[in-house]
Amino acid sequence: MSNILSVEDLSISFRQKKEGKDKERQDKEHQDNDLHIVKSINFTIPHNKTIALVGESGSGKSLTAHAIMRLLPYPAAYHPTGKIIFEERDLLALSLKKMVNVRGNDIGMIFQEPMSALNPLHTVEKQIGEALTTHYAHAQNSSPKPTKKIIREQVLALLAQVKIPEPETKLGAYPHELSGGQRQRVMIAMALANRPKLLIADEPTTALDVTVQKDILDLITELQATYQMSVLLITHDLGVVQYMADHVLVMNKGEIVEEGSVENILKHPQNEYTQQLVNSHPSGNPVTLTDSIEQLPILLSAENLSVKFPLSKPLFGRCKSFFHALNQVTIQLRKGTTLGVLGESGSGKSTLALAILRLIQADGSIKFDRNEISHLNESEFNAYRREMQIVFQDPFSSLSPRMSVKQIIGEGLHLQGNLSKIEIEQKVSVIMKEVGLEPSMQHRYPHEFSGGQRQRIAIARALVLDPRLLFLDEPTSALDRTVQMQIIHLLRKLQQERQLSYLFISHDIHVVKALSHQIIVIKEGCIVEHGDAATVLSSPSHPYTKKLLEATL
Repeated sequence: MSNILSVEDLSISFRQKKEGKDKERQDKEHQDNDLHIVKSINFTIPHNKTIALVGESGSGKSLTAHAIMRLLPYPAAYHPTGKIIFEERDLLALSLKKMVNVRGNDIGMIFQEPMSALNPLHTVEKQIGEALTTHYAHAQNSSPKPTKKIIREQVLALLAQVKIPEPETKLGAYPHELSGGQRQRVMIAMALANRPKLLIADEPTTALDVTVQKDILDLITELQATYQMSVLLITHDLGVVQYMADHVLVMNKGEIVEEGSVENILKHPQNEYTQQLVNSHPSGNPVTLTDSIEQLPILLSAENLSVKFPLSKPLFGRCKSFFHALNQVTIQLRKGTTLGVLGESGSGKSTLALAILRLIQADGSIKFDRNEISHLNESEFNAYRREMQIVFQDPFSSLSPRMSVKQIIGEGLHLQGNLSKIEIEQKVSVIMKEVGLEPSMQHRYPHEFSGGQRQRIAIARALVLDPRLLFLDEPTSALDRTVQMQIIHLLRKLQQERQLSYLFISHDIHVVKALSHQIIVIKEGCIVEHGDAATVLSSPSHPYTKKLLEATL
């Protein structure tokens, strides 16, 4: 079978030297000091097939994709060796003008995070339309330039093709007005605007709900068959690989360490790193309880909890229309246990945590350790804030880039004001060891850590005040599977040693299953199912829960 693209002996390095007078001599003398990220890799992509490039963050997957598109930060990035042959042309040897013709026309790309890849200042119509008009001049025909009306019709057709409901209403929408799944569909429409022969999909389903994830993968597969495209799928999720790939390349530290069919790689991995990836799927059981869960005392309870947001802000009078983010929700969380909160984005999961923490206004009753706290004033409620801490989804955005790790973890202790500087430093060192970080790292800043390490810092910040309850809001969704398992093991250990209670929020059923004793399933602000975790996940009674389970890869 002929190949549409061949990568031959490709290397990617980044210059790490200062510019000098004799640049040519520096290039020869200091090349060994440069960062060598991708190291002499070889692979091919056949026509009409899906090739998966698999590995953890930092393995070189996305850099390889960007090299194919010539989107690396040249001249800081360079290629000591290699060729990228696309339809008998070496892309690395093409002029920039000719490469612009290839991008979009012949090779399309879906970027990892649509919110950052889409322009927040431009409408959907303008952004997709730009993809059409930019490459129109390079089309191999002599037809006149299309009018705005024709471009709009083509944009509508693309939106319909990627199955965005009521596409006419989305033409004037901005990215922030769309859901995560809709933004990803817009990205796909842009990538397919000029019917490319090769589609590069870089982590196209990261952080999406399971149902949306499956819809996006089905859409890519359907469009691949329609356009007869080849697909390079870049991912760290082996469930996604199993669902849609024909062939797998495993990448580690800039090298392809193993390749083969999906079945051979997933069932009979030969390389030690591949085996580690295959075995890193969230698994195991939550912490074993010493007593039956019904005998354990209730730490937190909420009854008839409701949250509503106004849909408009009239100049005069009161708002008469509201969006009900939570509607009469009742929960119980027992000491030393984990209550899993399962549901899609927008279902009300995070709203529940914020309402209990009094970070948004809510109606209803909230009790902590049998004490009613919903009607306390701010000063009275502060006494309970130490007992309840939260770990957010994205540790990078929740940690101040201007503060060192020592300052971040110790900030809560400083606010308490009852410990000396030496006592605070000692407690920070102890908590860092407890979460698996070296105390010597405390003078570093968040950008100097990996995603998993940053999440450990966020957990340490929450634990330093010795809380009894942790709210964990999607704490593993943006992490590689191997790092996810490390965080899961850490949370189990901490729960067992400290007798912590967790309210664990996630859309990832595998992670919820690995940590939760009981589960509630939320849909559109209402609890549609609740009960023992094993029972709910093995024998769901509500159609929505069944839908979530069926969509899990």
